[in-house]
Amino acid sequence: MEQVSQNPMDLPAAEAAKLVKRLVPAVDKDGKPTGKDEEVAVKAAEVFANRVRGDVLTVVTIDGQKLTGRVPPAKAEK
Repeated sequence: MEQVSQNPMDLPAAEAAKLVKRLVPAVDKDGKPTGKDEEVAVKAAEVFANRVRGDVLTVVTIDGQKLTGRVPPAKAEK
């Protein structure tokens, strides 16, 4: 009997992680918040599941965050 994955993925986790970013508060040299946000890369190990719909990639992380990004046209034709 074929085993069905509990976390469906349209792209490999490493590839999906490269296409999305997480916004986090920026901090200065002293570790104090600057009031701005910066984009931080997501690691492949953090990707729980992902789906591609059109050219939009939705990634759910293992801590429950839902992040979105754009898929290059060649991959969006799935």
